[in-house]
Amino acid sequence: MRSEQGGEGPDGSTFSEALATLKRTGSNVVVVGTADRSAHDAVCRRLLGTDAPRTRLVVRTSPGGSCGWLPPEDAAGDTNLITYGDPGVECNATIVDSDLLGPLGQAVADKIDGLTAEEGLEPAEFRVCLDSLGPLFSEHDPETVFRLVHVVTARVRDVNGMGHFHLRLAPDDDHVKLLEPLFDAVVEVRPSETGAEHRWRLLDQDVDSQWIEL
Repeated sequence: MRSEQGGEGPDGSTFSEALATLKRTGSNVVVVGTADRSAHDAVCRRLLGTDAPRTRLVVRTSPGGSCGWLPPEDAAGDTNLITYGDPGVECNATIVDSDLLGPLGQAVADKIDGLTAEEGLEPAEFRVCLDSLGPLFSEHDPETVFRLVHVVTARVRDVNGMGHFHLRLAPDDDHVKLLEPLFDAVVEVRPSETGAEHRWRLLDQDVDSQWIEL
């Protein structure tokens, strides 16, 4: 099949098999696109698996974020929160009040270790959302942000989890290109007449999906 920009991609079965492999082995994706928060929110819910019991970790770097997702009281599974620099002080959140990204990376790594220490989690049952990278790029140099993302993505893969990182920029932005080597896929979102759409680009295979309704 072909994406709307003309890049050749896999057929549906091949693409599904590639995504299944990412679930089995642990994966990380960066969610990009300048669309408003609703499109990022829609793909975030899908990637966090909010319609099924999951063990989730949401890292907030600003009060609003790019997706703004917080667990409702009746959310299936267990969701833990880490907030950076005291952005809103959500209830029961682990607060990282520091001007440095090192303590944030350590807090995330420690939380991942604690949440996955018990045996029994199936591959892809543990989900991580970092919302978002934009404020970090505004406050820190790109190399420091790169090191943080490297630490978090490595820990997610170690536990066969699925992580996604919001960055509300165009897919060809320099910040996105800087981080691409750390990810398995770039997921672009955009609004549509019926809500929102997303398109995947698998980096190792250099193939795109079509635009898919969320």
